[in-house]
Amino acid sequence: METRPLPVQRREDRGLPWIGQLLAYQRDPIGLYRRHWEHYGPVAPSRMLGKDTAMLLGPDACGEALQNRDKAFANEPAWSQLVGPFFHRGLMLIDFDDHHDHRLIMQEAFTRPRLDGYTRRLHPAIERGLASWPAGRELRAHWRLKQLTLDIAADLFMGGARDTGKAEMDRVNQAFITCVQAAAGIVRADVPLTRWGRAYRARKVLESFLRGYLPAKRATVTDDIFSVLCHIETEDGARFTDDDVINHMIFLMMAAHDTSTITTSTMLHYLGQHPAWQERCRAESMALGPAPERAELESLVSIDLVMREALRLRAPVPVLVRYTVKDTVVQGVRIPADTFCSLGIQFTHLMEEYWTNPMVFDPERFGPERREDRSHRFAWEPFGGGVHKCIGLHFAGLEVKAIMHRLLRGYHWSVDPGYVPPLDNHSLPFPKDGQPIVLVRN
Repeated sequence: METRPLPVQRREDRGLPWIGQLLAYQRDPIGLYRRHWEHYGPVAPSRMLGKDTAMLLGPDACGEALQNRDKAFANEPAWSQLVGPFFHRGLMLIDFDDHHDHRLIMQEAFTRPRLDGYTRRLHPAIERGLASWPAGRELRAHWRLKQLTLDIAADLFMGGARDTGKAEMDRVNQAFITCVQAAAGIVRADVPLTRWGRAYRARKVLESFLRGYLPAKRATVTDDIFSVLCHIETEDGARFTDDDVINHMIFLMMAAHDTSTITTSTMLHYLGQHPAWQERCRAESMALGPAPERAELESLVSIDLVMREALRLRAPVPVLVRYTVKDTVVQGVRIPADTFCSLGIQFTHLMEEYWTNPMVFDPERFGPERREDRSHRFAWEPFGGGVHKCIGLHFAGLEVKAIMHRLLRGYHWSVDPGYVPPLDNHSLPFPKDGQPIVLVRN
């Protein structure tokens, strides 16, 4: 097959010296990707922080990297340039045989029987968290949800950690925020007063917090994920070391509460602007009890459709990154070894070639009569794909549905039809205004 080299970047696309297109991405990521798609096609040149990079745009190019059939794309060298020191050796930051071995062990933490147990623990944790939410006056939904999902993670992932004082949990929450925000750092070193400098210290907070619980978790088998990671093993007897457990816990707790927060706040936003869908979802929840089992949560069809549409419109992880460890070819374009690549997942979710009126909230597009997500194998990939597909995606869906189920049964709300969240795109997208909303008791 005839191949061609990576295109030469136009002068007007180069951005600022050394910084490159980083600021352009933070201002308007979809606009940046759309311009590159229109001019360069599915494999576009870019430059960020002094390095020539490649944008992979559209489901064909992203799909090739996610499938990674020639094992040219690696996660660790890519993510390490963004947040590596702070989520070191998390499942997303290891590759090939090492990743396979760790994932094999960790899968035991997300079996159906374990998900049944986690679901039963979700409901009291959510009830406790929502008890302090004010009704009838404005609250900042994103930040309330972030605290709630961290509290849930502390309960389900750590068991007794929910007894930790509020001040300590606030410190842990801030440490997670600091580590995630490091992705936007300009100075990539442990320099005081920089994003990375603060994140190095935040990582130490998280390690200290978790290591304080480690001896007790090793000593006793309980049904929280921390204990499970301490005790699970494969048929061959492979188990995690103490360092493995800490590294995986830090990454899992970050991934579990950050992504669930974004998805749930997006659903609140759109259901507030589409009251018919809100009532449709509420009717399904009211038909169930306050604490449905896993299978019952999975039966909530309308909430599932809304969740999928929220994940399409605002993917919690809008860009995946990879690093080429050898020369490879994507969509007929040669990408040399040692190239940083960004996979525009969110851009794919908004392409008119695969979605009808892609900027419009329309959950029925995922319904059985349309299934627009099947327009291409990689048209909808909010959880990634290939061997690195999110291991906790089923747990995440149960958590989001359980939170929405209780909110729908207890409250109703409306959002101005003209409201557009002012998103901060420095790392994972979140509304800079906290997404103000007023919940009214049913």
